[in-house]
Amino acid sequence: MRSVPTIDLTIGALLEERRVRSVFQPIVDLSTRTVMGLEALARGPAGTTLEFPDRLFAAAREAGRLGDLDMLCFERAVEGALAAPVAPPLLFANGEPGVMDRPRSPWLMDLFAARPPFRTILEYTERALPTVPGSMLRLAGKIQVDGNGIALDDLGADPMSLAFLPILEPEVIKIDMNVIHDPDTEHSRTVAAVVRAEAARTGAVVIAEGIETEEHLATARRLGARWGQGWLFGRPGPIENVRHFDPAGAGVLRRSRPRFHQPVGTPFEVATRSRPARQRVPGDVEAGLIRLRETAIDHDCAVVVVSHPGLAGLLQGLAAPGRAVVLLDQPVGGEFVAAVVGPGFGYAMCVRDSAMVTVDDLPTAAAVSRVLLSHTA
Repeated sequence: MRSVPTIDLTIGALLEERRVRSVFQPIVDLSTRTVMGLEALARGPAGTTLEFPDRLFAAAREAGRLGDLDMLCFERAVEGALAAPVAPPLLFANGEPGVMDRPRSPWLMDLFAARPPFRTILEYTERALPTVPGSMLRLAGKIQVDGNGIALDDLGADPMSLAFLPILEPEVIKIDMNVIHDPDTEHSRTVAAVVRAEAARTGAVVIAEGIETEEHLATARRLGARWGQGWLFGRPGPIENVRHFDPAGAGVLRRSRPRFHQPVGTPFEVATRSRPARQRVPGDVEAGLIRLRETAIDHDCAVVVVSHPGLAGLLQGLAAPGRAVVLLDQPVGGEFVAAVVGPGFGYAMCVRDSAMVTVDDLPTAAAVSRVLLSHTA
């Protein structure tokens, strides 16, 4: 049988003609198998060189048009959900990490201004976490103003996602398919334990990806997933393929928290809301830094953030595959701040003039880290 020639198409022509289309995959409740929402996946025109997402996004990246493509994909996802015979309660759409600081297009703002009858959940991949943490947090805040939410995608594919999980505190945690397909490795057990603990702490909904068999379904439920997606429930296709949804889907997710990702105040002010400051004495700062460094070294997955160039020496030797290290060029609020956060633990030290506060509870240490990371470029 002769193959049909593939039609050559440039990324410029595709963008000018808005020839991106969305296909949609159902996300279901694992207990009832009712559809709770849809994930939009981008495709180029069928039969062209840019039909599939790997070539599509590679071409945009090479041409310097990644931001344009990412915005178009998001627009097309929302347009498709709005045009559906039955609107889904939840629309999941991916965001490209390298262009998260790009402002929303006027057309996308118009789409959201029309108050869509669904909540949109923006999915971050682990690549966004160490690359553009400031943009990631700022965009999360903007999305939540509209009543929407965020998901952390592919959790477990990279140790960095575990480190950033307490800082991002998403509405949805999506477990990587490799954890579901190979659940008995030490890594998979660690991921499952972290996800269960974080979901219990924050109220996040856990979604298992890549469910293709009944065995995968049983594994996903055993690992703590509430919802799931995969070929067992439906392959990506036209949105018209799904017409029956659980109308309670959007309400299952935690309510939006517009100011959560960018706390008001300086790190010192945030820290002292949970613990009073004290007059520091000689040796306090050094002892605090030693404890912070030891905490980071004791954990494979951690985010270390420091706000003063004078603390650069603290970061030496801390870099590791699952450990992100961020040094701010300028102090935030003129303060001397260092924080370390990871799955189930957190520690922060904030110094303002002669006053000092240290915190070792995860919510406060994560809030201090969010203040610092929000000031990164």
